[in-house]
Amino acid sequence: MTDLGGVNGLRRQLGVIRRAPSYRLLFFAAIGSTLGTLLAAVALVVDVKDRTDSGPWVSTLFIVEFLPAVAVGLFFAPLLDRLSRRATMITADLVRAAVFCVLPFTHSASQVVALAGVAGLATGFFRPAAYAGLPNLVPEEDLAAANSVLQTAENASWTVGPVLGGVLVAATGPHTAYWINAASFALSAALLSGIPARLLQVAIGQTHGHVRDLREALSFVVHSRPLRTVLVAWTVAMLAIAAINTTEVFLAKDTFSAGDFGYGLLFGSIGLGLAVGSLGAGALVERRPVAFVYGGGILLNAVGFGIAAIAPNVWVAAGSCVLGGIGNGAAVLCNTLLVQRGAPDALRGRAFTVIMGVNYVAFGGGFVAGGLLNDTYGPRWVWGGSAILLGLSGLVAYAMARGVPSSLTAEPEPEPV
Repeated sequence: MTDLGGVNGLRRQLGVIRRAPSYRLLFFAAIGSTLGTLLAAVALVVDVKDRTDSGPWVSTLFIVEFLPAVAVGLFFAPLLDRLSRRATMITADLVRAAVFCVLPFTHSASQVVALAGVAGLATGFFRPAAYAGLPNLVPEEDLAAANSVLQTAENASWTVGPVLGGVLVAATGPHTAYWINAASFALSAALLSGIPARLLQVAIGQTHGHVRDLREALSFVVHSRPLRTVLVAWTVAMLAIAAINTTEVFLAKDTFSAGDFGYGLLFGSIGLGLAVGSLGAGALVERRPVAFVYGGGILLNAVGFGIAAIAPNVWVAAGSCVLGGIGNGAAVLCNTLLVQRGAPDALRGRAFTVIMGVNYVAFGGGFVAGGLLNDTYGPRWVWGGSAILLGLSGLVAYAMARGVPSSLTAEPEPEPV
């Protein structure tokens, strides 16, 4: 007889959407805004490349999209536990909607990059608020499933959004994608307004002064083993991932001569892998040690992108990007669970923003390095070197996560370093 355990497990995971109404609103808000964002992400990259045909300019675009999140994580992290998470998320959505309404009227690459920076600042507040509040919307036994389903939905958008974006931009230019993304953020804000604010934030963080609050957040992240694991391992991985992201458009359009569609295909292939990886890891992480899932996921990511570096054409590269995306999806799910279960509610927003801030510093370094190395050595060499760095990150993740339980049922106590 066929073993239906996997089918039943998938059914239980998906059932969290029905069981938790507030989580359901967050889920559909995430789907809409992520799909629109990925349409626009392709449009932004193609827009800047076509205006400048410059690797450093594309690197700059990526940097300003996330650099404000570094500032949020390193300087404004305590606000994420003191401000209303719902109000923070809705405000961020409305700001991003306004940005994409203005983008169709820009006349230079510098204006596009500046507006992308404003959207990046809003995202720097939105994502940690969303993931810090999510554990309060579902029971503990549903937390892995809730993260898995949400990340799978977002990652599935990576499969469809970039491909549609490539086709849309090739046919109509970037402006249509900008308008669609603006509408998606407005829809997200409307859905989030239906979630009671008290559910997203059980405990309000107490302040002892902004500087001291920052020190407490940094100390907690460094001394908590689950959080320290994410801080170190994923910071190394982000260097490699940023370099790959920067040179992806050059690999597709210049190395493989596959045009805008080829770029969307590679982008979407990674998204397909991310969706498969995050969905599968949601069940796997409850049965296997988190070190196995986390370290193994990053190593699989390294193998996939290493194969893409030597692929003969865009179709082989797309297939290997699916493999790399599966590993990436599993690793990102582990990142989220380790932080959510490793930090109490009153510190969770700060923990997310501090870790994201440090990760994004490395991300910025990867974008700069990727853009410069691309112009000197070409995208194949950048992808190959990044795969080696990802392999190192996977080994670090496995070593540091050994002994960390997959499920924490009590508030964690920080360990001495």
